[in-house]
Amino acid sequence: MSGPIRIGVLGCADIAVRRMLPAFTASPDLEVAAVASRDGARAEEVAARFGCRPVQGYAGLLDADDVQAVYVPLPAALHAPWVEAALNAGKHVLAEKPLTTDPASTERLLDLATKQGVALMENVMFVHHPRHEAVRRLLAEGRIGELRAFRAEFAIPPLPDDDIRYDPELGGGALADVGLYPLRAALHFLGPALEVVGARLTRGAGRRVETSGAALLATPGGVTAHLTFGMEHSYVSRYELWGSEGRITVDRAFTPPADLVPVIGVHGRTTEEIRPAAADQVAATVEAFVGAVRAGSAPRADTLRQAVLLDDVRRRSA
Repeated sequence: MSGPIRIGVLGCADIAVRRMLPAFTASPDLEVAAVASRDGARAEEVAARFGCRPVQGYAGLLDADDVQAVYVPLPAALHAPWVEAALNAGKHVLAEKPLTTDPASTERLLDLATKQGVALMENVMFVHHPRHEAVRRLLAEGRIGELRAFRAEFAIPPLPDDDIRYDPELGGGALADVGLYPLRAALHFLGPALEVVGARLTRGAGRRVETSGAALLATPGGVTAHLTFGMEHSYVSRYELWGSEGRITVDRAFTPPADLVPVIGVHGRTTEEIRPAAADQVAATVEAFVGAVRAGSAPRADTLRQAVLLDDVRRRSA
């Protein structure tokens, strides 16, 4: 595929308007072709802002011959049917996380993408920030000795009462929305052999979904991962790798602004602060998606293993 990839956006969610559409328009490899909404006026408003065509209704966008790829920022419970429709229409797909609400649906869609010869990528952005690769290099160099434990926390303040993340029918809940981040970080550093040892999900007063949780995972070699998450908390976004000879700490780990100069703390007999260059993980994610589209496929193993582990956390907490 040569020339800019023409992408359509299936919905006018906040993350689409605030983060992804600006990143799409800034990319020399993408051209925003259309924005769809069930509300025609909303589609016109957003399309005018980003210089593209408004479409009323999602199906109309999928029928468009000039749309080669689709971004799906709909509520989690709506991902599976609309991602499937997009894949069946021959479109490459970037879908907000979680890709689906259960591992069987995730595997089915990944298989369908392979069958159709198109890329299906889940929009987990932090893994594309270069500082996490820098942390991997520090581990490989033995800077903290043998890894013994991993700890990660991600929590956000309370949301408005009508936020979709409090709606179980739309796939809401802290596990899939914020718990996914520390779990994916554990998978990123400890590998796919991780298993869930125990978990607890807690529902806040008056809520119909879990609003906080914790999980303990472990590798076959005994490295543990302690994860804590929530969405009615003071803000925390960090992880730590604890080894036989020291620790690596990363703050503002999961949703850093593009101009943040990240700090990687290496703590042993002395403390060193490594400051990589600032990086825009949204732009890096868009670049990764462009690469997947041009290759005709996207990596699938971590997406599927993540879905299985999220489901295991929920089962363990029951």
